[in-house]
Amino acid sequence: MAERRVVVTGLGAVTPVGNTVPESWRNLVAGCSGIDTVSLFDPSGFDVRIGGEVKNFKPEDHISPKELRHMDRSSKFALVAAREAIADATLDMSTECPDRVGVIFGTAAGGVEKVLNQQQILLERGPDRVSPMFLPHFLPDSASGLVAIALGAEGPNMAVASACATGSHAVGEALKTIQRDDAEVMVAGGTEASILPVIFAGFINMRALSLRNDDPTRASRPFDADRDGFVISEGAAVLVLEELNHAEQRGAQVYAEVVGYGSGNDAWHMVQPRDQGAGAAKVMRAALRDAQRNCGLALSDVGYINAHGTSTLYNDRFETAAIKDVFGEHAARLAVSSTKSMTGHMFGAAGAMEAVACVKSVHTGWLPPTINYATPDPECDLDYVPNKARQWAPTAAMSNSFGLGGHNSTIVFRAYTRDGR
Repeated sequence: MAERRVVVTGLGAVTPVGNTVPESWRNLVAGCSGIDTVSLFDPSGFDVRIGGEVKNFKPEDHISPKELRHMDRSSKFALVAAREAIADATLDMSTECPDRVGVIFGTAAGGVEKVLNQQQILLERGPDRVSPMFLPHFLPDSASGLVAIALGAEGPNMAVASACATGSHAVGEALKTIQRDDAEVMVAGGTEASILPVIFAGFINMRALSLRNDDPTRASRPFDADRDGFVISEGAAVLVLEELNHAEQRGAQVYAEVVGYGSGNDAWHMVQPRDQGAGAAKVMRAALRDAQRNCGLALSDVGYINAHGTSTLYNDRFETAAIKDVFGEHAARLAVSSTKSMTGHMFGAAGAMEAVACVKSVHTGWLPPTINYATPDPECDLDYVPNKARQWAPTAAMSNSFGLGGHNSTIVFRAYTRDGR
């Protein structure tokens, strides 16, 4: 068993259902949707006009005007969520060794809006008018750099980019960084700001999005027989991971323990998941093996799965098949829900937000529902916690994330006990 146990001591989030973790979690448990008609651009000429926007976001309340001036929207989300998580963890860098505090922060797309704006300036006003500061602020590692600078964290630092699995990979790689004794504390998360016309157009032409423009709050309906695509959304989520003894020595609260991580690729298709979720099943098994090595966790200890659950035809069907393949008879006893039914698909931030949801589920004893579940699909026949939150006796929870390019990631959390039993 692993000698270095890793726990979650801080959480932060900026999402379509809330600008903090308490607000987001309250709305998830209440079954509130954050999907509405897009306001960040004029969607009137698009076949899809709905999205999961972050509402009433005021980064100036958290970030100085000088910092804000050059930052992409995705980095603003990241920095605000990270500061919430760091404050929640009561992490005082004046008492920490900077080399032992690191950051892994990912994004699927990075500062796309920044690139588009500067390209427009180049075309309209010439090369001399392009900002020299756009370069460090459109990169996928901008968020990881900004968070490290804000915190004064000089330990391991990198950006993960694995499409919709990004946030989950960031948390898993942070776990491994601490386990191999490269850090005591890791700030892990994902961010995205992709509610942009060109991204909408691409996904519309891919025929991946829900067309329920007249009923946005009911558009994302994972595992329902009438699902017709996912909903693009935005935001950021962050977890502070910490070596247990370090957390205890400074008197930190502990939300949950991170015990397993699996990572892999379908090596099959850039968009479509491997038939029957074979790649998804592999990473779930890998995460369970890792959890067994780390703490003796048994497959039957898992009581809840926060599914990738995008509300697309193939993903939901194949993820269901993968869960049944991995868990066998125990699959019928699992609670499985998709919080994307409420948040929409936050892309690079999705896995991190769903990890936050797992941690809160384990910590509070509440399971968030899959809303908009009305018509059962014979090929999706698990317990999806339909429409209403439910209490449970917390054991272990799993978070699945699967991305374009075949990227797959699974994380396992369990209820924290000092003796590890």
